[in-house]
Amino acid sequence: MSLKGAMPLFDRIDVPETMAPEAEARIAATFDNRLAGIDEAGRGPWAGPVAVAAVILAPGDIPHGLADSKALSEATRESLYEEILAKAHVGLAFASPATIDSLNIRAATLGAMARAACALEIAPSFCLVDGRDVPPGLPAPGIAVVKGDARVQCIAAASIVAKVARDRLMKRMDPVWPDHGLARHKGYGTAAHAAALATAGVTPLHRKSFRPIAALLDAAG
Repeated sequence: MSLKGAMPLFDRIDVPETMAPEAEARIAATFDNRLAGIDEAGRGPWAGPVAVAAVILAPGDIPHGLADSKALSEATRESLYEEILAKAHVGLAFASPATIDSLNIRAATLGAMARAACALEIAPSFCLVDGRDVPPGLPAPGIAVVKGDARVQCIAAASIVAKVARDRLMKRMDPVWPDHGLARHKGYGTAAHAAALATAGVTPLHRKSFRPIAALLDAAG
């Protein structure tokens, strides 16, 4: 389906301002129940990749309690992650620190969004993308939904999958660079992370184009 041909469908999409499962079910039915939600985790950290998930929920078998991953406890996210993987179609992609440094964080994230949607085992008919951008290269038309992870169940599911997948990866990296505390701060710019950088230095996992890391590298000569 071309973007031009999909415009009449765009006009019929009224994304709810808050979670509304019945309204979302009607939207999904319009697209043969192949409505993909797409979201990312890890745009802001100083270290580690961006993770992106695309999720197509199964009608009638949607996990209870889907919400923006940031509003959930770690234990709840972990439980929902397993349930989503068991019940839904999921595509996952990462943008590495090297890719982020090469392209910039926005372009790297958009590229990973397209790859996550293309990784779905069934092709989506339409995509709802958290944020303000519709990435190029999606396998189906789509629209951007601001604060979509708090408004749309399939985007919320994607936010949970992306967050848990990234957190697990950062925990696995912790023994590789044990002086940096990656399992605790997950690469985010905390005071503990800054202190570790001052003593243990920059690793290949760090985003060298991000200002705090670039400043450390410049100071080191």
